Amino acid sequence: MSQGTLEVLLVSAKGLDDTDFLSSTDPYAILTCRTQEKKSSVASGAGSSPEWNETFLFTVSGGVTELKIKILDKDTFTDDDFLGEATIPLEAVFAAESVPPTSYSVVKDQEYRGEIRVGLKFTHQESRDREFFVEEFGGWKESSLE
Repeated sequence: MSQGTLEVLLVSAKGLDDTDFLSSTDPYAILTCRTQEKKSSVASGAGSSPEWNETFLFTVSGGVTELKIKILDKDTFTDDDFLGEATIPLEAVFAAESVPPTSYSVVKDQEYRGEIRVGLKFTHQESRDREFFVEEFGGWKESSLE
């Protein structure tokens, strides 16, 4: 069971769909690790090849197996357009503690829609079983944490 901190370096993407007709696509990403969600900045006017170079931290406990990254196009007057998503398995980073920036496929409707480049680092947290004991002081019982 892996427990610790997952550091995600969102580097860039390429080959994304350009969904805007009159202007360039303004992509951003939503990173989800189980119930934790983080949002990148909007790469205004970056089109199909945005660069973010942003780092996000997630607290990881047992049962976490993947990181999901959704890529959307920020729109002003309408709902943001869904460009695709990548699912990144985390077993490799739990084992090696570090995975250099790697390209992962972005998929929409089960079709390839580009790539996203992400680096991962995992810092294990030692799980300490804390024990409580009771000490007696002059007839009083006091709990203390050892």
